[in-house]
Amino acid sequence: MIDTRTAPYAALALRLSLGVMFVAHAYLKIAVFTLPGTAQFFEAVGFPGFLAYPTVAAELIGGVLLILGVYTRAVAAALMPVLIGATLAHLGNGWVFSAEGGGYEYPLFLIAASATQILLGDGAHALKAGLPFIGNWRQAHTAE
Repeated sequence: MIDTRTAPYAALALRLSLGVMFVAHAYLKIAVFTLPGTAQFFEAVGFPGFLAYPTVAAELIGGVLLILGVYTRAVAAALMPVLIGATLAHLGNGWVFSAEGGGYEYPLFLIAASATQILLGDGAHALKAGLPFIGNWRQAHTAE
């Protein structure tokens, strides 16, 4: 059974943690690895280097939008390709993220966390709620 009193705060906690993680990863790519260095890494793992720039922008903007609670479901869904790309980049390194080169457990977990956010919705203290989940919307609008 879901506790409807605390579920919005669970969604908030997940939304904030995902948002902070995306912003932190964007910052890491900008301040530590640098954008040209990130582009070189992308090329080294088989992705076009130019994808580093929209990836960092997506992480930074998407992370801020998640923190603020602006169209949470759509933003979490839009960031899924970034997470899938990260998973693919680390796939050859094994499961554990502490493995040399980083394994794929962490990006795969973030895919699951983002999917959970999509299902949960905005949560408490969201600035701009997105469209209701399609299943709930259809149920609410076809019940006649």
